[in-house]
Amino acid sequence: MKILDRYILKNFLITYVFTVLVTLLIICVIDFTEKIDNFRKFNPPLHEILLDYYGNLIPYYANYLSPLLVFIATVFFTARMAARTEIIAIFSSGISFLRMLVPYFIGSILLAAFTFYMVGWVIPRANKIRLAFEYKYIEDQYYFSQRNFHIKVAPKHYAYLESYNNASLTGFKFTLEHIEGNQLIEKLTSDRIVWEKKKKKWTIFDYKIRKINGIHETITQGVQIDTTLNLSPKDFENDKNRFEELTLTQLNDYIELLKLRGADGVETYLLEKHTRFTHPFAFIILTIIGVVVSARKSRRGSGLQIAFGFILAFVYLLFFMLAKGIAESGKINTMLAVWLPNIIFAGIGFVLYKTLPR
Repeated sequence: MKILDRYILKNFLITYVFTVLVTLLIICVIDFTEKIDNFRKFNPPLHEILLDYYGNLIPYYANYLSPLLVFIATVFFTARMAARTEIIAIFSSGISFLRMLVPYFIGSILLAAFTFYMVGWVIPRANKIRLAFEYKYIEDQYYFSQRNFHIKVAPKHYAYLESYNNASLTGFKFTLEHIEGNQLIEKLTSDRIVWEKKKKKWTIFDYKIRKINGIHETITQGVQIDTTLNLSPKDFENDKNRFEELTLTQLNDYIELLKLRGADGVETYLLEKHTRFTHPFAFIILTIIGVVVSARKSRRGSGLQIAFGFILAFVYLLFFMLAKGIAESGKINTMLAVWLPNIIFAGIGFVLYKTLPR
């Protein structure tokens, strides 16, 4: 690697880190101002506020805003180089524009690889701690209020609960049906089921099992029986932003579980999965666009180029959020929705490269 490559790569990464730190500082101040009433009301320990909440909120927002911040950092650093006539000197030495992009490309790949690892496995674990803090000190106590709850627990098995109590981990008026085709093969009914934490199983009380074989029917009754179901108390807990708590491996498993059950809302988890793969590519695309729009020296200074960079970055973020919103409604394929902003902005970058004077 040449001296010029090291110079660009070093300053590009330093500018990115500086941009991230400043942005996160502003976010934390605003967030603290919004939640100070909750902190006064519930009085959480200081170490939980600093470590459990803000210690895990910082990487969350650093990842969420990273494509926007890497674009801003690229525009800021490159425009500054152009204003100091450094880019003109680079071109005068015989280095082409594409060759100058190499250290930017290397830097964006490093950031993309680091981000993919963070968003796939590290940040979900951090989100689990952060969301637990929010549920305890910020959000209202959650209770499962849905009535007449139906769920598919296996390809041919369907469960029903009239109601469920989160505090006692108890379900009332429980039914488990085994259906093949249009035929009911077996049906279990019970007054209540209780989750046993030590056994990690459900205990069914006052049950009756009907087994149907053609015109013959067998009935079995009992007071108590333990059973293992593809159902747990987590299915009745607050599922708001649950996808943020799942590592990439867990996310894949949960998507398969939702598909097996035929549950609604699988699009949200598919969007999260595809986003974690497209997110790193946004680094590369937006970095290259940032260099293209800011490498030319302007008589008006670098302020206009930086402002244009901000606008373009926010347009990307807005377009990405719009595409996700449409995909969540089921009107567009989830994979297409998250890749579409990258595809469009890659095209914009190519057009800018071909048309803008450098």
